[in-house]
Amino acid sequence: MPQLNQPADTIHSVVQTQLVSLLTGSNAHQSFDEAVRGLPTELRGVKPDKLPYSIWQLVDHIRIAQWDILEFSRNADHQSPPWPDGYWAKEVAPPNEDAWQQALDQIRQDRSDFVELLNDPQRDLYAPFAHSDGQNLLREALLIADHTAYHVGEIIIIRRLLGAWKK
Repeated sequence: MPQLNQPADTIHSVVQTQLVSLLTGSNAHQSFDEAVRGLPTELRGVKPDKLPYSIWQLVDHIRIAQWDILEFSRNADHQSPPWPDGYWAKEVAPPNEDAWQQALDQIRQDRSDFVELLNDPQRDLYAPFAHSDGQNLLREALLIADHTAYHVGEIIIIRRLLGAWKK
């Protein structure tokens, strides 16, 4: 662990490593990949009684929100979808297996692309984006991790309610 009197680049490197671990690991909670692994196809679109979303809707919401944060972080001209309608699938179930797999693939690819931003030596974790209201790469990384963890917890709760979680 770096001491306070160590060079800023050493502290930056430690923070960077911890952020990558937070986004790609499972640390104190299950990872996104673990939460969706082995989910029976027929349960993807089930919305349990009194819950507002199906697992598909949560997965697609994670996909859209993470993509939006990634694009905001790397593209000053990015336009976010309208809130809240642009962030949620209206359909309770994925239209087909390809849509499900494409959503999972995009989540993984966008996560990988965000990790590349974190690892880019030309990027400063702490500098506000020129096109922002003070947001920076550190904040956006924490936002992705926090948002995804929240919804992963919901996915696992739904799986438990449906008898499809064995952990």
